[in-house]
Amino acid sequence: MVKYSYNTLVYAGEDIEEGIARISKFGYDGVEFVGDHENLDADRIKELLNKYSIAASSICAIYNTERDFVSSNPDIRKNAIQYVKDCVDFAHTIGAQGISLTPTANMKIHPETDLETERSWAVEGIREAGLYAGEKGIRITVEPWNRYETYLVNRMEQSLDIVKKVDLPNVGCMGDTYHMNIEENDISEAFRLAGDKLFYVHFADSNRAAPGRGHIDFKPIAKALKEMNYDGYISMELLPPSADPFGGARHEEFYDQYTQESIDYLKKLFAEI
Repeated sequence: MVKYSYNTLVYAGEDIEEGIARISKFGYDGVEFVGDHENLDADRIKELLNKYSIAASSICAIYNTERDFVSSNPDIRKNAIQYVKDCVDFAHTIGAQGISLTPTANMKIHPETDLETERSWAVEGIREAGLYAGEKGIRITVEPWNRYETYLVNRMEQSLDIVKKVDLPNVGCMGDTYHMNIEENDISEAFRLAGDKLFYVHFADSNRAAPGRGHIDFKPIAKALKEMNYDGYISMELLPPSADPFGGARHEEFYDQYTQESIDYLKKLFAEI
């Protein structure tokens, strides 16, 4: 049976307890946290998870120009590996099961050298981070992003190729329906392609709002996951419709409204299959 989580990324600007309490209140199984270990108190989060009787599902790691697995600068590649190791320690403390990873910095859309070299750097770095994660029982999930945010891993087949080359039991794939809606011919078949290497799933509609508010047909996606016996988390990663989703005014619908709406939609969807 699938489990449901909500990514606190969209709850920008509020104390983390408010987000944990909200997600627990609406009946989710887990909370997904941003990989901002320097500004988050892991011990406090662990206490809050116990207080609200909810688990940590995963760490949504953030990749920027200072931590890029395929940078031509070896120091930046080392920074990326160390960052994931730090996220592993954070995840281990709060009881999260996995960490999302994409090899390039967010919004980097041009390679710095030939793609074969960059893919080899990605495999090398992910393997080192994955070995460290495996020692602590943490999974690494390689997430494809759409073409407007990266150039290297856009589709599930590319994620799976890297995962196979890394060749570690705790390194697998994840899929995000928002990105997949842009890049995949068939989202359901892309999930099936990953098979038992599908470790984690993000849901958002085509406009990155709550499922049911865009034009993605989630029924065949849910059917595929059920037929695959996927029993991991489906986590909501919703963001406002803006080039800078964290700029400007607070988007109130992404808090209580979409948090409740999303889980109600998904529970009804899976119950009907």
